[in-house]
Amino acid sequence: MVKRVVITGIGVVTALGQDIETFWSHLLSGKSGVSNIESFDTSEYPTKIAAAIKDFNPEELIDRREVRRMDRFVQFGVVASLKALQDAKLNVKEQTDPERVGVVVGSGIGGLTTWEEQHRILLEKGPKRVSPFFIPMMIANMASGQISMITGAKGPNTTAVTACATGTHSIGESYRMIQHDEADVMICGGAEATISPVGVAGFNALRAMSTRNDEPEKASRPFDKDRDGFVMGEGSGVMILESLEHALNRGAHIYAEVIGYGMSGDAHHMTDPDPNGAARCMIKAIKDAGIDPSEVDYINAHGTSTPVGDISETTAVKKALGEHAYQVAISSTKSMTGHLLGAAGGVEAVICGLTIEHGIIPPTINLDNPDPECDLDYVPNTARKADVRVAMSNSFGFGGHNATIIMKKYEA
Repeated sequence: MVKRVVITGIGVVTALGQDIETFWSHLLSGKSGVSNIESFDTSEYPTKIAAAIKDFNPEELIDRREVRRMDRFVQFGVVASLKALQDAKLNVKEQTDPERVGVVVGSGIGGLTTWEEQHRILLEKGPKRVSPFFIPMMIANMASGQISMITGAKGPNTTAVTACATGTHSIGESYRMIQHDEADVMICGGAEATISPVGVAGFNALRAMSTRNDEPEKASRPFDKDRDGFVMGEGSGVMILESLEHALNRGAHIYAEVIGYGMSGDAHHMTDPDPNGAARCMIKAIKDAGIDPSEVDYINAHGTSTPVGDISETTAVKKALGEHAYQVAISSTKSMTGHLLGAAGGVEAVICGLTIEHGIIPPTINLDNPDPECDLDYVPNTARKADVRVAMSNSFGFGGHNATIIMKKYEA
């Protein structure tokens, strides 16, 4: 029998806050986490802004020696995971069978800052000065690996690397593992840290990022006619998923139930999305959830604020939901958090869980001049009270990787 899967813990590390209360409050108030980049000289860069985390102290939860052996993205993932476990009131070693607790915390790019630093050392000081920790700090699976080592989770352990769909694929695959009794508990989500010289230069070369440097807080403007590209963010979003039976047996608080997961490939283009691929992905998730499209109350859009991407997603939603597309509430919280790339799906799944829990939909800020080709209800600029029973989260990545998860209000 396929098991029911529920969300019992959440953790975030973002430019909008590193605890749930602060993060949620800033989302609902429409606060932007975007500001000028301070970590390196941007004088020669077209983009000089990002949603960077400026007050992160991993040593509050991780031993100092271990921190030095982790890339920044790994630190984000570990801290978000530990916070999610705290929120779930779950100690892996004391309250579970560790062999039934798994980890899937992915990263779209991995340890870019470590790569840059060690390459500089190689060029300046030679190969003998490259750190022995270079490879284990940099590889994308190391967030999952470190989380397992620190928490004692010995169950399924893997990593999704599907660009901006990574976090959602990580949660979806974890959902499947619990459904099919491969684990009782999964620590899952995404982590990313690419606000670095080469990271920003690379996306600038693609002409994918906003250059609205004089108004950082207004730069990310999904579905707005004046959008000019995405704004890079960093951080991590992690969920604790449990089988319903396991959660009830320990009296856990349940945020929502995960009921559907879909994924697809565009088979189209490296960077330009095909709305048909995204639509297929949503349709698969709806079918997996066993619901009618008209039951979807809220969509947390991929909504990156790119000229092509937002139109493509709008078209895809119409293909997937039909006429109901015009009734469903949609918001892009990337307008506030920036685009966390491989961590975006993790953070946005957390937002869907909180939206169901509190009955309030976060807004899409900076939506001042709607694009006529983006003509759906994007909850512009102001949070909205609503009884959200079913929420959908979309993530679409370079390479044509699409992922959608659906969750609903828990009912016994």
